[in-house]
Amino acid sequence: MTETGGKMEAREITISDYEQAVSLWQGCEGICLHSDVDSEYAVGLYLARNPGLSFVALEGRKIVGAVLCGHDGRRGYLHHLAVAQEHRRNGVGTALVDKALDALRQKGIRKCHGFVLNDNHDALVFGQSIGWTKRDDLKVVSKEIIL
Repeated sequence: MTETGGKMEAREITISDYEQAVSLWQGCEGICLHSDVDSEYAVGLYLARNPGLSFVALEGRKIVGAVLCGHDGRRGYLHHLAVAQEHRRNGVGTALVDKALDALRQKGIRKCHGFVLNDNHDALVFGQSIGWTKRDDLKVVSKEIIL
């Protein structure tokens, strides 16, 4: 992964990246965070349940891209794929997706879904540009489980 004027690295995300990742997600349009499921505790549980699947892109020590990835044993799922505005269209998002898909492939997962808000046009265009198919035959339903 290269950037104009410098080199970036991608590595597995850790819970110590949480504050920077949340700051990135909050600054990107089309990313919907919820205080309960996106808390540091909940993200820590997600990462522990899905080791080696989620990644960050770094320029120096600054996170400029991030993706959460997990699976249920049959399908993979991408959440919160985001790249800082000034680093878009340089291969950062594609590299993060490729790393997540490679990690899923190593676990025997053969299909992955990405969650995109209906009005996130840029994300839909990006997904299609890297070979993903927009599904019109599915809707997601959700229910909050009260603890």
